[in-house]
Amino acid sequence: MNITLAQAKAVIEAAKTKAEALNVKMDICVVDAGANVVAFERMDGAWIGSVDIAIKKAKTSAWFSMDTAELTPLVKPDAPMFNIEHSNGGLITFPGGVLIKNNEGTVIGAIGVSGSVVENDHAVAEAGAKAIS
Repeated sequence: MNITLAQAKAVIEAAKTKAEALNVKMDICVVDAGANVVAFERMDGAWIGSVDIAIKKAKTSAWFSMDTAELTPLVKPDAPMFNIEHSNGGLITFPGGVLIKNNEGTVIGAIGVSGSVVENDHAVAEAGAKAIS
């Protein structure tokens, strides 16, 4: 089961609302369960350099079935997944990618957010993901 375009738009709107509350400009990407881009939006004034980061955070979360924040401790030097970010055409393994699950708890996609400090990126992504459940 995959996220629909209507659901992806709702995720982006919820993420934008949180970004506005935090007074930050974000690039927001929603992918389906197979890591294919369903929707993307760059808020006015958001960094162009964060476009790729948002997309890669969403894809990383979908590919590894976990929030990117969970990957962070696993990719540090001497950790079990050190250097994995160099695989798959480049992964982003710091906070801002969050799984999207339906009401039954099935993963239907992921959201990736970039444009601020990772704490804000993660908070905005979480707010977007919660629009579905």
